Amino acid sequence: MSVLAAFAAIAVVLVLVFVHELGHFLAARFQGIHVNRFSIGFGPIILKYQGAKTEYAVRAFPLGGFVAFPDDDPDSDIPRNDPNLLSNRPILDRAIVISAGVIANLIFAYLLLVSQVSFVGIQQIVDTKPGIVIEQLAPEVSSAATDAGIKVGDVVLAANSRQFSDSPTEIESFQKIVKNNAGKEIQLQISRGEEQLSLTIVPEAKANGGTIGVGLTPNVKTERKPVRNIVKAFSLGATEFQRIVTMTFQGFGQLATNFQETANDLAGPVKIVEIGANIAQNDVGNLFFFAALISINLAIINILPLPALDGGQLAFLMIEGVMGKPLPSKIQEGVMGTGFVLILGLGIFLIVKETTQLLYQALN
Repeated sequence: MSVLAAFAAIAVVLVLVFVHELGHFLAARFQGIHVNRFSIGFGPIILKYQGAKTEYAVRAFPLGGFVAFPDDDPDSDIPRNDPNLLSNRPILDRAIVISAGVIANLIFAYLLLVSQVSFVGIQQIVDTKPGIVIEQLAPEVSSAATDAGIKVGDVVLAANSRQFSDSPTEIESFQKIVKNNAGKEIQLQISRGEEQLSLTIVPEAKANGGTIGVGLTPNVKTERKPVRNIVKAFSLGATEFQRIVTMTFQGFGQLATNFQETANDLAGPVKIVEIGANIAQNDVGNLFFFAALISINLAIINILPLPALDGGQLAFLMIEGVMGKPLPSKIQEGVMGTGFVLILGLGIFLIVKETTQLLYQALN
């Protein structure tokens, strides 16, 4: 992972945070609602510009951002009964401001996918070869695949003497062999560059069968062809957008229903940057797709009805709409504060875990 690639990935994440916060900011400004702070990052201020009505800042820890309103600022000289304070606006106005960040991320993701199709192009298969390619390894320090010496880019030609053809369905055949041989040795025939290797792997036993901790892809040669027809580009972008959204919801569904098995798939800031850096290093064109994927995930995570997220604030608005009055501010502050601490704690845990994994991989 080169330094330049890492910076490219960090830049992508910061752009997505900026887009999210810009959505909140513009939704407030277009409705005439007062905004007193617009910040990218948390913690100490690195750069600051004081506008006529709003302070714009870049802060030390680029783990998110925020748009602040004078409603929560005890030093603000705006009267508490000002109709343009966010808290004095009708529920619909406030809901638009709160949900605008999610909407901005979704729109931006769609435009990124259209740009990918139009300028970079979409992958088209031009040649197929026998075997299954190891596309990625699980993020765990140790897995069945890493223990067996498997590397990204290896081509699995056979498993237990079962030869794999050039059909995309061979991935399912390999997965079935792995699933049915939990805790048992599987003899693999591997192609690594010009080398032909024979490796032994023992799938780890899970609730749903054996697993070896790899991502697989067909052994095909592809090339990109930009789509110059703008109507077709928007259509293909919409198809890809729908596919990613569906895939993301399925991932959250699996996490919710089978947390113990899927918890290791959670990715924090370090892992996201690592993935983006690898994409930038191997194929800069795929940064559009990477950015769209993260933008959609950011939108979906934020709309979940959890404390400290946009979805949590929308939940408070729904309660207010049903009750006819907001919950007491102390309750809201307590819930949001607790949620913020929990989310921050999870973020720190993932950063430590993923940094440790990166160091282990670098030293081995």
